[in-house]
Amino acid sequence: MSSAFVKESEEQWLHDIPPTLNALIVYLTRENNGVRVYEKSSDRDKDGVVLHNMSNGLSYKIDKNNTWAIV
Repeated sequence: MSSAFVKESEEQWLHDIPPTLNALIVYLTRENNGVRVYEKSSDRDKDGVVLHNMSNGLSYKIDKNNTWAIV
């Protein structure tokens, strides 16, 4: 069995991650080939939803469905 086949079966999507900052960091670090991704800052949008600005250059929030989404 090739390692590519094993990795594909372990694939996880952003919306499958639990809605915690730690889970997001673990997921993003794994997707970034093990290079640690961290929260640089956080803000609130006009609706009061927390936006997490991450070191990978993207911002993330927890949406109405209680799942992670890229802003």
